[in-house]
Amino acid sequence: MNPLKSEIEKQERTIRKKQRRESIVSMIAAMLGVFLVMLLLSLVLLSPIAKETPVIVSYQGPVADETRLEKKEVSQSRAKPSAPASASTRAIAADVASPVSIPVPDIEVTEPTLEFGSGDDFGDGWGSGDGDGFGAGGGTTFFNQKIKAERIVFVIDYSLSMRGEREELMRKELEKSVEGLTPGINFQMIFFAGPAWVAGSEVTVTNNRKKGLVELKGRTFEWTSPGGAHDWKPAGRKVQRADWITCDRTKMERARNTVRKTGLVWGTNWENPLRIALAMDPAPQLIVFMTDGVVDGDMVKLARRIGKEAVAKGTIVNTIAMMEPKAEDGLLALAEATGGEFTVVKKGGKAVRKGSK
Repeated sequence: MNPLKSEIEKQERTIRKKQRRESIVSMIAAMLGVFLVMLLLSLVLLSPIAKETPVIVSYQGPVADETRLEKKEVSQSRAKPSAPASASTRAIAADVASPVSIPVPDIEVTEPTLEFGSGDDFGDGWGSGDGDGFGAGGGTTFFNQKIKAERIVFVIDYSLSMRGEREELMRKELEKSVEGLTPGINFQMIFFAGPAWVAGSEVTVTNNRKKGLVELKGRTFEWTSPGGAHDWKPAGRKVQRADWITCDRTKMERARNTVRKTGLVWGTNWENPLRIALAMDPAPQLIVFMTDGVVDGDMVKLARRIGKEAVAKGTIVNTIAMMEPKAEDGLLALAEATGGEFTVVKKGGKAVRKGSK
């Protein structure tokens, strides 16, 4: 046989074997590719798709109206005052599934203020107003009255007639009440006798009892009287302003020290401190008003007039008569006009809640 021909045939056989191997490898690779594609498709098409059903989540915000946790019966003939603005919105919590989720927006509601006097020159509060948390409401008490709101003002009588047992009871109870405030809520203290002042101010009354000076952080506010204990008014256009203080441990301790150290002053006037409180921006949701004194004129008429202004601001006024039966009618009228509570503190410190709320 021709050696050249034999070599050619040998090469041709080798080529044919190589082609068969390559064909087999290509077929196996194609089959594997098809198998993998089918496997992926089966995983996509046959695997169950987990669906999360959104759940309605809602939150119950703090409301000033809950200052009255223990409600008394109100006579049908008496109209209830309007509740604070924050009390008009109530959240309903549900634990059932729903196909729709509802976000809870953060909404800041501002309220107009009631101007006190004709002036625009105001002083500062005794705190800086910055806090470290967010409160769910006051969560404290004052002479057995439950106090729960986001903005609370204590309007407290620091007149000379408080000397003795009344003064001791007042300071002890006010300290305890401030200490029980929830961090994050806004509060303020306004003290009064003849003049009215933001807690922390220095107050002096002249010997003839016709002039008083209130000083805070280098600013002076003048009060005058024709000589009577109840006829005090701010002089000129300068009226001290009360600013909100956001409660934290440092400010609570500072407030308690102020309660202990503030001296008593001559005179008694209800209207001035309440108007300073109502002029705060935003308006308070709750005013806690305590006095041991009476004022000239028709106290019930005065109380109803102030109460009407408080209702317009959405403010509730709780009142406390400190061992003074003659003040009870006026204080009861003020509490009832605003939907607040009225308490009488008797000798020995026993607090008795009265009224129809």
